[in-house]
Amino acid sequence: MTYTLIDEVAVSLNRGRVYEEGWQSWSPTTLYGVTETSRRPESMLRHRMRFRAGAEQPATGFHAEGLLLVDPGTGAPMRVYGAPTPDDIPSIRAELVGQTLRITASGPVTAFDATDAATGLAQFGDRFAATAGVPTLTTPPTAWCSWYRYFEGVVEQDIIENLQAIDRLALPVEVIQLDDGWEAGIGDWTPLHHKFSSLPGLAERIRGTGRRAGIWLAPFIASPTSELALNHPDWLMDEAGFNWGHDFRGLDLTQPGLQDYLWTTFRGLRDDGFDYFKLDFLYGGALPGARHGEATAVDAYRSGLELIRDAVGPDSFLLGCGAPILPSVGLLDGMRVSPDTFHEHAQDAAGELRGAMGTTARAWQHGRFWVNDPDCLVARPTFALREEWAAVVDRWGGLRSSSDRIADLDQRGLELTRQVLGNVPPPRPFAELPGA
Repeated sequence: MTYTLIDEVAVSLNRGRVYEEGWQSWSPTTLYGVTETSRRPESMLRHRMRFRAGAEQPATGFHAEGLLLVDPGTGAPMRVYGAPTPDDIPSIRAELVGQTLRITASGPVTAFDATDAATGLAQFGDRFAATAGVPTLTTPPTAWCSWYRYFEGVVEQDIIENLQAIDRLALPVEVIQLDDGWEAGIGDWTPLHHKFSSLPGLAERIRGTGRRAGIWLAPFIASPTSELALNHPDWLMDEAGFNWGHDFRGLDLTQPGLQDYLWTTFRGLRDDGFDYFKLDFLYGGALPGARHGEATAVDAYRSGLELIRDAVGPDSFLLGCGAPILPSVGLLDGMRVSPDTFHEHAQDAAGELRGAMGTTARAWQHGRFWVNDPDCLVARPTFALREEWAAVVDRWGGLRSSSDRIADLDQRGLELTRQVLGNVPPPRPFAELPGA
């Protein structure tokens, strides 16, 4: 990438701050002091899975994707630098030279002044949403998700057990969402894993309780051992990361055959009774590289989301995860704005609220771009941070979901679950933002 100087800002070394927007859901996003260096990927694997592939990170300073704010700390106005549209997202850098921040960008940037960080983020969000054509947002349904209790080991009886428990306890859950573990393989979404007998049957059972049926997919990536990859190697792009015990690849969303496959897959699931879709690892559709069709990485990615929306219809709820933030605006109902609460091998979250930074830093996006998903509430007694995490979700979460085995909840866990799921905010911007 080539970077062009677009501004120079005199700053206070003690009071100046920089807001750096990351590329996707799991990317670090927060405010820093001007003398700091923002978080960097620890390895090439982390770069592919947390940062923007193909965008080299400078050794020092700041590297934002589509949005960077500078608070000089001198009494001068806040400076906001942002992408004009969701179709072209430049990388924006800030380098401290003496007491001046040098702002450079890899593409067109709109700049304006604001009184403070909260106001600047809100103003950018309103302008960007209008340009992207964000539709009228609706209050999201509350959900129960299988992931943080069962992970890939989920079986059909787990869903039924928790559905019955939610019914018996009258918990405020509107969607039962089956997460990873139902599919034959990553990329092979049509055949079922042997643990599940019938998706239409499961959806019918959920819907029979008056609830909606939800399902997880990672539609823009594929395992190299999948039938998709073996039969259609021309649909594959570069490596997109490592999970499920092996490397996986991004997909070329301009391939007509892949487009047909994805459309048919999603229409089939919609016909099966699912109308809530958690779309994960979406960054795999926006990798750099040559494609079958004449499209930029962002254009290809947006066309993939538009295809899914066409297949499932306007009334289905689309939740993005691991998704490029600014390129997704106008195309999703909800967006994960943070990393996972914890991983299967570290279910105590290693004493860290992993989702707190992104959830608070991106609070300004709620009600402007979509409803913010902070990730699931986990309230079982074995999760030491349940009180702290519930407080973050309850204050700054838009979409509310639970991911415990209901039978594992003690009295306090049930109280937290009722409180958080029963307190869904409206789909409009928060009256106050963190740090305002």
